[in-house]
Amino acid sequence: MDALFGFLGSYWWLALVFGGAIASGFSALGSWWSKQSKQRHKQRLEVMRAKAEIAQANQSMDPEAIAQADAASRADRLERLMETHDDVSRRWLDYELDAAKLIAFPTMSDGRDRHTAAFLRAKKVADGLRPASAHARVDAEAYAEYRDAVHDYEVAFDVAEQEARRVRDTGFSEAERQRLTRAQHMLNVAVDTSATAAERQTAYRRIREELDGLLVLSDAAETELKRRVAGELSA
Repeated sequence: MDALFGFLGSYWWLALVFGGAIASGFSALGSWWSKQSKQRHKQRLEVMRAKAEIAQANQSMDPEAIAQADAASRADRLERLMETHDDVSRRWLDYELDAAKLIAFPTMSDGRDRHTAAFLRAKKVADGLRPASAHARVDAEAYAEYRDAVHDYEVAFDVAEQEARRVRDTGFSEAERQRLTRAQHMLNVAVDTSATAAERQTAYRRIREELDGLLVLSDAAETELKRRVAGELSA
């Protein structure tokens, strides 16, 4: 101890030289420590606030509310799928109900065409998997099957329609194409309101003769054609 006091007594002048630097160092250290303490305190408050928000959310979303939200979301997705399904069916019915379209694009009514056949198969699958309503109870597996079926149905129709518009009547012989042309001409007469009733009925019979064995009009197309021709032709 005497040696320590002796050393301090001999080198007291060091305090004059380095005292300011030492004091500044301690001051900076204290400032840094205070800043770190404030930062840690702020982080703790943020963590506590986040935990409180999570706990509040968990309390507000009870199991029943979560189940209801999930069911609503599933119903929305199912409703959009069913709308797509209906849209494709409406596009198909445009051909089924319009004799002019069937004559112009005959492969759309020809089940022997591979593209049309693929579309009809996809339609059957999608129709079979379609739920009763958007709010029907459908599990994840059934939903996925229906979603894929609607997608296949839509794609298959697009392919069949594009192919039908591309080939038109090229799959028919020259004589058959002439029959289709005459049928199209007679159709224009049959739906012409300026023509007489007798002219429209004659044109209607000629359409049936030209298409016989060439194209098959669906019952719906037949009914629609009759309505457009006269509205009172007998079956």
